[in-house]
Order: sequence, then C-alpha cells, then structure tokens
Amino acid sequence: MSHDSSTHVHGDHAPTHEEHVDHSGHGGHGEHGGHGDHVAQFRRLFWIMLVLAIPVVAVSPMFAHLLGYSVPESGGVSWIPPMLGTVLYVWGGRPFLTGGVSEVRSRQPGMMLLIALAITVAFLASWGSTLGLLDPQLDFWWELALLVVIMLLGHWVEMRSLAQTSSALDSLAALLPDEAERVEGEEIVTVDPSELAVGDTVIVRPGASVPADGTIVDGAASMDESMITGESTTVRREVGDGVVAGTVATDSGLRLEVSAIGEDTALAGIRKLVSDAQSSSSRAQRLADTAAGWLFWFALGAAILTVVAWMLLGSPDQAVIRAITVLVIACPHALGLAIPLVVSLATERAARGGVLVKDRLALEQMRTVDTVLFDKTGTLTRGEPAVTGIEPAAEHSEEELLALAAAAEAPSEHPLARAIVRAAEEREIRYRSGDEFSSSPAVGVRATVEGTVVEVGGPYLLEQHELAELPVAAQWREQGATILHVLAGGEVIGALCLVDEIRTESSDAIDALHAQDVQVVMITGDAEAVARSVGEELGIDRVFAGVRPEDKASKVAALQQEGRRVAMVGDGVNDAPALAQADVGLAIGAGTDVAIGSAGVVLASSDPRSVLSVLELSHAAYRKMQQNLWWAGGYNLLAVPLAAGVLAPIGFVLPMSVGALLMSASTVVVALNAQLLRRLDLRPQASAEKVLGRRAR
Repeated sequence: MSHDSSTHVHGDHAPTHEEHVDHSGHGGHGEHGGHGDHVAQFRRLFWIMLVLAIPVVAVSPMFAHLLGYSVPESGGVSWIPPMLGTVLYVWGGRPFLTGGVSEVRSRQPGMMLLIALAITVAFLASWGSTLGLLDPQLDFWWELALLVVIMLLGHWVEMRSLAQTSSALDSLAALLPDEAERVEGEEIVTVDPSELAVGDTVIVRPGASVPADGTIVDGAASMDESMITGESTTVRREVGDGVVAGTVATDSGLRLEVSAIGEDTALAGIRKLVSDAQSSSSRAQRLADTAAGWLFWFALGAAILTVVAWMLLGSPDQAVIRAITVLVIACPHALGLAIPLVVSLATERAARGGVLVKDRLALEQMRTVDTVLFDKTGTLTRGEPAVTGIEPAAEHSEEELLALAAAAEAPSEHPLARAIVRAAEEREIRYRSGDEFSSSPAVGVRATVEGTVVEVGGPYLLEQHELAELPVAAQWREQGATILHVLAGGEVIGALCLVDEIRTESSDAIDALHAQDVQVVMITGDAEAVARSVGEELGIDRVFAGVRPEDKASKVAALQQEGRRVAMVGDGVNDAPALAQADVGLAIGAGTDVAIGSAGVVLASSDPRSVLSVLELSHAAYRKMQQNLWWAGGYNLLAVPLAAGVLAPIGFVLPMSVGALLMSASTVVVALNAQLLRRLDLRPQASAEKVLGRRAR
C-alpha cells in the first residue's frame, strides 16, 4: 500500500538495484597515466631491468672495490657493464627520457627531467670512460644500473597505488536497459534505447528499467528510484506522472510516452554534472614534483657553478668529474620513493580498515577539510524504516497490536511491512500469517487473522472507514514519521510510528568531528520536519532540507564559496555530482556504482565513523610524506655541495662511491619511515574512540 509520507504500497517487489579519476601523473609523465596496463608495464620492466642490473653492479670495479673483491680482467668481463648498461639506459630509462622530454615541452622541469638528465650524463660519461676518452673515474655503470632499477621500482609502486577502477560515467550508462519494447500499431518491437524518439510509446514490464524519460499513459507501479535519488523507499507513479530513465517498475507493468531521449534525459543530465564537476575540480600540485622541480634547478645551478669554479681554480678534468658527480648524486633516489611508498602503504592500510582510496589527491586533501556534508538517507540513517513507536488504543496492549499488524503484513515484501514484521520478531512476539491477504494502492493491506479482518494503512484507510486518527499521530508527524493505523473489525486498535532509523554510530561520528573543529552539515531531499528532527537529535550544525537531486552539487559549491573545504559523504546517483564537486568525495560502499565511481574515497562499510578513519589516515600520511621529502631533499642539499667540492680547500672531496652509498641509505630511511603507517588502527570504532578519548582527557 502506498502512503506518500505516511503510506506504503504493497505488492510483489523486485529486488532493489543498487571512476574514472583523471590522474595526470607527474608533471611530465607522458608515458604513464595511472591505468592498470601501465602498472603491468612498470612491473615487467622493473623485473627485467633488475635481472640485467645484477651483473652490471657485480662486475663494476668501483663496487667490487667497496666490497673488497676483484673483478677478472679477461674474458670480456669488462664489457658486461657497458653492454648491459646501454640496454638499461635505452630500454629501462625510456619512461624517464620521454617524461623528461614532455617536461621540457611543457616548460615544467621536475623529477622526470632530473632523472633523465642524470642517467644521460652517467651513460655518456661511462661510455667516454670505457672508450678511454675520459677519466677512468667517470665509470658510472653500476650507479646508472641502480638508478634505473630504483626509479622503476618507485614508479611501479606509484602506478599500482593509483590504478583506477570502473568509470562513473560507464556506471551511469549501465543503468539503462539494453533493449526497449516499442509499440508499433498492434505490434511490440524490441529496439535499442538509442533508436527511441520523442512521442514513441514503450512498454516497461515488472522488474524492468525505464529506457527513456517519459509520461505514464497506462498502468501504475511502485517505482524504485534509488539509483537516481538514493532513497530506498519505492514511490507510487500513476497515469500522468513522469518517470525517469534508469528507474525500475518493481511491481507492475507500464506504458510510457517518451518525452526525452539521449542527452536530454535526467540521467544524462546527472552524467554531465558528474563530468563537469570532475573536469573543473582543481588538482593539487604533487609534493614530490614541487620538490623535484626545485631540486632540478638547484642541481643544475650547482653543476654549472661547479664547472666554473673548478675551471678557474682547478683543471678541466676535475671540473668535468665534479660536475658529473653533482648531477648523479643529485638524482632523487629517495625522493622518487618518498611519495609512492607512503601512498602504497597508506592505501593498503586503509583497505584493511574498510577504506578504499581511489584517488590519492583526495586522501591528501582530506586533512584540509573543515566541513563534512552528509547525505541523510543511507548515510546518517539506515535507509530503511523501523518501528519506533507503538500506541495501542484502550483495552489493547502493545504486544497484541504489533502481533496483529505483523500477521496482516507478513505476506508483503514492502519495506514498511518488513519493518513491522522485524519489530515483532525482535520483541519475540508470536504471530500467524493472515489469510485472504490483499493490498490496495494508496490505502493499505487487509488480511483475516484468526477470524478477524485486520487492516493496516495510512490516512486513506481511515478516510474510507470515516475514522479519526489517534491523537499521538500529530506529534509523530512533526518528527517526519510515517504513521500507520491498525484496524480490527473496522475499529482502530492502535497506531504505529515508523521512521528511517538513525544509525547508532552517527552520533559518535558527529561528536568526534566536532572535537576536531570540523563543521557537520546534512543534506536531504526530505521535508523540513524530517530533516530538522534528525539534525537536532544528532547535533548537526547546518541542515539543507528539500534539496532536489540536481541541486546537491550547487549546495556543495555554495559552501566552497564561503571559503570552506568540503568533504561530501553520500551513496546515491543523485549524490554523484556533489561527490565530484566536493574537495573530497566519500562514497558509502553500500551505495550505487555511480556514487562510488565519482568519489575519491570509498567507505566499504556504511559506518559514518569511517570518515574519521580517512581524516586520521590523511594526517598521518601527510606527515610521512613531509618527513620523507625533508629527508630526501635534505640529503641532496647536503650531498650536492660536498660533491661540488666546497670542502676541497681543507682537503675533503666527497667520492662518487660514498655519494652513491648515501643515496642508498637515504632510500632505506625513507622506506622504513613509511612502514610506520602499518601501526595505524583505522577501524571506524577505534578512530572515533581516539578522538573522543582525547577530548575527554
């Protein structure tokens, strides 16, 4: 039975139907863009280059000298490093060489150009040394091999952490049926939805999706619009009502006259909103790219000054050796791993805590959020009705009232019926399913229970019997509740109050956010009374009620115009544009594919406290990124002047071999520091307890 806000429609209900994150890569990464095929390419390339690098390093005289063994001078062993080193440079170094060229073309020199410059200088100098054209000290084959392998490892780790899942736009397109049944005279012809035209008449069978926007010309059905509105309760649509492409007729067939097709449909409009919001959202400059950009100019300037100084104060050979040493030492081994390692570990740790990070920029930006905007239904509430009030009339008990209502509702699959049956079962109230069950749209259900006719319904049921509602109904209505009266033998024996139940975790989540000085806002399409009741109960700072699906993104934009950094939490397709518009979009994992595809972070559970887990992870990961960047950059700030020979006047010049070892040591430090993220406990409950525990102290 259908009650509008206080009614429901019974019948046979079909099951409820429940990214493309544009990753532009590093400043000039023309050769990798964050997709799964690039992950496989870097993984394969890394392992091949690692195998080739082992003999290069093993037979390099400088490396052998460091470990105290000798390399045979006969049998062509000396040609192993240059031969395999050339393969490493040309094949393994190709992503960095092409990336460096892209950075030059875009006039944004950064990490890729610095890597390309370092491996190119090392390659040319090493060949010059091998052929006897340059000083033997310029043999850098083993450093070149390690450089290529370590940088490939860093980029493989990064690509893996940034691998994308399905596209939100593809998910939107998937809501439409593959076929449509068009009425042509006396015949029904199956066609592709793209072949429909405005004015066509189409048939929508029970359980099928609507192929295009249209107006009902025959029939009535309870429409599952959850994929458009995010609301779980079906909505009764009758002749003259409009229906939207992608929604589902759950219980009855319909005939529609098509009113909009293709790009003019509401679904296509939402799709465009998602696309526009995604393309217009700004991308934060990567920390590693910024550091590498500064490091590039620092290293290049240091190399030039080194050449000038040694040409004036030393010899041309010394000038060349010192300059090349500067460029090779300045190459960001640790810097290349500083961010990807943290991202990889953070996303892995998050997944174990029920948080799927799809866009690492969203994770970085979460720490700056000062406003969290929650969709109400399915996020702060469970998205399904629950019995919260039982008011028996005189001479009847709550148990008797609920038993009779459950007996009458038992044959129905409607959400309100299920809530009544569930309430009886939770109270361990015994009942027997009624006989002669029937339902009447917009009125209620009727069944015979142990010889008594029992009816359950909304205001139209009372109107039919010319009965008045119980006084408590007015109080419940102010709370935005659905009110059902129970009749036995034509007399009112009580009323039931059903509301979309608030999650028990919501209060802790909001209290913990307030403890971190984060403003909490709720947005919903529900009436003001319903929204206000939930907002007051949870202590929410601001409430946007009666918001249409297409207006949710504009509400996010309005908050941003106030200077607020907004994280949006939602689960419906109508939330998708808002998720994309927000600085950080967080999709509830139980939500629709499109909402998940439009968000940067997916919360696997429906526990709103998961937002706190994301906040905690964002702060922790950012701290590790900063620490790693300071360490990796600090190493270069110290090693480059020493390599340039600033202490030469007192007799100290940093040997190339020592610099290479320092590079390796800095990489180890960065890796170990990132590993500390594994100690985080990101379970929603633990995250909330940490914050609330700190506040209590």
